[in-house]
Amino acid sequence: MAKKTKQSAGTPATVALIRAGVEFTVHPYEHDPRAESYGLEAAEALGLAPEQVFKTLFASLDGRLVVGVVPVTGHLDLKALARALGASKAVMADPSAAERATGYVVGGISPVGQKRAHPTVVDESALTHDRVYVSGGRRGLDLGLSPADLVRVTDAVTARIGR
Repeated sequence: MAKKTKQSAGTPATVALIRAGVEFTVHPYEHDPRAESYGLEAAEALGLAPEQVFKTLFASLDGRLVVGVVPVTGHLDLKALARALGASKAVMADPSAAERATGYVVGGISPVGQKRAHPTVVDESALTHDRVYVSGGRRGLDLGLSPADLVRVTDAVTARIGR
């Protein structure tokens, strides 16, 4: 199960994964508030391949919030996200709306353990890795898990949404 440390125990993301019976690892690191890219900072600090580290982004699709999970090395393709969820157009959501909807702060938004479940699409590139890393629910904390478990626990669909 999870490696527990004082610094990492008890985020909504870790609690949700434990409840779901998902095997995961906890990876705390020293967050630099001056970092330009939280995801690339995590990859570098943890010595991980950046293609295995995924960021959680929120978009608005016909007035509802949806989640796109893409590698930190790329960008979210909003048209592809909309198509994956059966719509024609998506726009990036206001960061404060994402914070209110998830209970997390920008830079620490996890795709797991959000206050409310949101339709989620995980970029299909995740499936090429044995393990992927996502935010653990705060800046300076990533969680490693299998892509299949990430898809299952978030009830996500997979599609090519990164570019």
